[in-house]
Amino acid sequence: MKVLYPTNVDRAPDVPDDVELARFDPRAPIPAEHHDAEVLVSWGSTTELMRAAAGQLTKLRWVQGLAAGPDDILAADFPDGVRISTGRSLHDDTVAEHALALILGGLRGLNLLVAAQPEHTWRADLGGPRVEQADGRLETLAGANVLIWGFGAIAERLAPMLTALGARVTGVARSAGRRAGYPVIATESLPGALPGTDVLVMILPSAADTRDALNAELLALLPSRAWLVNVGRGTTVDEDALADALRANSIAGAALDVFRTEPLPAESPLWDLPNVIITPHTAGGRPRAAAALFAENLAAYRAGRPLRNEITR
Repeated sequence: MKVLYPTNVDRAPDVPDDVELARFDPRAPIPAEHHDAEVLVSWGSTTELMRAAAGQLTKLRWVQGLAAGPDDILAADFPDGVRISTGRSLHDDTVAEHALALILGGLRGLNLLVAAQPEHTWRADLGGPRVEQADGRLETLAGANVLIWGFGAIAERLAPMLTALGARVTGVARSAGRRAGYPVIATESLPGALPGTDVLVMILPSAADTRDALNAELLALLPSRAWLVNVGRGTTVDEDALADALRANSIAGAALDVFRTEPLPAESPLWDLPNVIITPHTAGGRPRAAAALFAENLAAYRAGRPLRNEITR
């Protein structure tokens, strides 16, 4: 059995002696001598290269993605007989920490302070003694209402961090209930919750039913003090409607790590809005414990058992 394992993952997994582990550059075409691989581990490749691999690897039976979601792999259109599993859980810590950094950065105006630093400008309007929320801005998570839309594993890691800082956390998912000790409302109840939301965190996957999920109608329900943070997928936010809301100051700001088109085009109005924080899809970027996940799934694959994070198509 030949396994293609990407060179941009630090540690290669331990594999049985009868498994050939071939390292490959995921940013380059797969060499012809490896087109006989049975297993492909995918991380950081382009959709075009993955589509090419789908046609070239004629003996392929399993693709192990290291991203949290399967959308990039599914876009490559691998044959129906190829099993697909994802890297869900590998990015929980880093994405949760990045989301927290974006929230605090927005509330504390770090984007404005950093922008003023090269000009040697002392932003006295953002510091010194003043009455809390006299200008309508929310500056602390203490007592804030945080709504996390897409309450999965990453949200379960993020929510206790927010709680520790005094926030009241509510999740949004397909069905209502309690998860990891937090109240979760159903998606259809979201409009009623938005007017009381201080921070809306989006961790939705890319899917047909999540495209432009946050649209102009829902944005209009958020209060002017609210911040939007998106660390899920860029396709889930109507960027044109968001830019309109930000220009009108109908919401306080947005901290965005993901975008409809990546890299974010230079002509996007989001670049020039002062109440926007942009990071280049860097919340995850480093699959933690990837070797352990692959070794676990390799054993399951060879034994004919279900794979961890396996998806159905």
